[in-house]
Amino acid sequence: MVERQSGVALWRQIADLMRLAINNGDFDETGMMPPEMALAARFGVNRHTVRSAMAALAEEGIVRPIQGIGTRIERRDRLRFPISRRTRFSQGLGNQTRNLEGRLLAAATEAAPAAVAAALGLAPGAPCVRLETVNSADRRPVSCGTHYFPADRFTGIDAAYNRTRSITASFQELGVSDYVRRSTEISAVHAEGDDIRHLKLSPGAIILVATAVNTDLDGVPIQFSRTRFAADRVKLTVEPEPDAAASGSKG
Repeated sequence: MVERQSGVALWRQIADLMRLAINNGDFDETGMMPPEMALAARFGVNRHTVRSAMAALAEEGIVRPIQGIGTRIERRDRLRFPISRRTRFSQGLGNQTRNLEGRLLAAATEAAPAAVAAALGLAPGAPCVRLETVNSADRRPVSCGTHYFPADRFTGIDAAYNRTRSITASFQELGVSDYVRRSTEISAVHAEGDDIRHLKLSPGAIILVATAVNTDLDGVPIQFSRTRFAADRVKLTVEPEPDAAASGSKG
């Protein structure tokens, strides 16, 4: 169950395993975590290690200790975020939550990294506007994003985003009325650095990473993004395009 020579602290491994068990609905019948002694026996560790793992989950808001009762599971069902040709944060989560909020953490104009320049069809080192953002649903952070836009076309998108709190609305202010997703790659990694702080995660928590390129309706790349989702709060679902679904139904 746990790897003692992996270089990852035992409490962190156990926190990940308990988070996965909660996500899988293992304790849904009672809504409570098993006692510390039972968890210690389950994972083959002492109660102090289990207590450290539980404290990390409590800090994330997944569980809540109640004196004299035990530890209650607080985590709500994960939000479903669809990945499709017309992926939009507000539309993807809008019917699942009461309040959505985007916040600009930082902005800069800088030379595009090689991978970004290639994805956007720019010359190596071409200037791009970089935005760092965090999105929340009902005041709970669900994703952090690093977004690049060609500077010759989108100078001022940082100010537009700061006003609108929406990339779609910012594009519209700068003359792009609509856009589509060209590609999305999804991976899973352990959270590190600023993602832990902005998403309010414990060290080692799992995040889902969606690396995407958007284009305008003429097929010209306009945005490269690397969005990190808290895996215990959001599940990514890839939706087929209407034509693909139709052709599939025809056999």
